[in-house]
Amino acid sequence: MHVFEKDVLTTGEVAKLCNVASRTVSKWFDSGQIKGYRIPGSKDRRIPVANLVTFMKEHGIPMDGLMSGNPRVLVVDQDPEVLTTLESILRNETSYEVRTADSTFSAGMECERFRPHVMLMDVHMDEANTRRFCNWIRSSEDLAATRIIAMSGRFNEAQATQLASQGYDATLKKPFSVRQLIDSIEQVNAIVY
Repeated sequence: MHVFEKDVLTTGEVAKLCNVASRTVSKWFDSGQIKGYRIPGSKDRRIPVANLVTFMKEHGIPMDGLMSGNPRVLVVDQDPEVLTTLESILRNETSYEVRTADSTFSAGMECERFRPHVMLMDVHMDEANTRRFCNWIRSSEDLAATRIIAMSGRFNEAQATQLASQGYDATLKKPFSVRQLIDSIEQVNAIVY
């Protein structure tokens, strides 16, 4: 999405740029935190880009999504080689903004700062913690739009189905090709929420 083709955004577009749920943007609007207007004769809200930029600066919301429109991807794996390889591939092959984390704790810190659109997570890193972490993401209004892809070298169809019920949006079986990796990110990031 190229923001500068438009001067005014919908709450859904603002939500995607700030990586929050649409209802969060509606609350900001209704409480007067973010300035905009309603379409006459409708409940639809519109937010001018200039007002959004001011709001994002005031609240320390990363501007990178607004300026580039590039998906923010967080890779979470405890294997440093996997982190380095995936970061390098994604930086070289795509226009994504990429960050890495080697534990659920550091991933939580990155989520707060970076607000990823997509997170690639090794589900076998520390299974109890990754499950709790996934639940935390799903219950966080600020991270409601984050899509989570489970990575594993050892899961079958039944486990993939189970992961979907635990809040993961997709699965990637290691080893995977660069094409599979990018396709998977593009597919989950295209989900309309």
